[in-house]
Amino acid sequence: MSFFRVSGILETISTISLFFIAMPLKYIGGNEILVKIIGPIHGGLFILYIVLVWWEQRQGRMDMNTAIKGMIAAIPPGGPIWFERKLARKEAEPSI
Repeated sequence: MSFFRVSGILETISTISLFFIAMPLKYIGGNEILVKIIGPIHGGLFILYIVLVWWEQRQGRMDMNTAIKGMIAAIPPGGPIWFERKLARKEAEPSI
């Protein structure tokens, strides 16, 4: 499994953990410790994923349009996994 793919999976896990576990505990339960822990981890993984998408584009492994879609896909929870699957399908298609 490539580092790019692993970073997308980790970014997705951190987003889901932040949005659906840590933030509800903060705003409903009044306990913000998980946000203080998961928030910076998520931020670092998000930036890493964006940099890796940019790096893949700079290395010629994806065009600019695909790279922009990849960066936008990093915003919603699960977006990087969706993007990775779309890339894998595109690479598996026979070129004519």
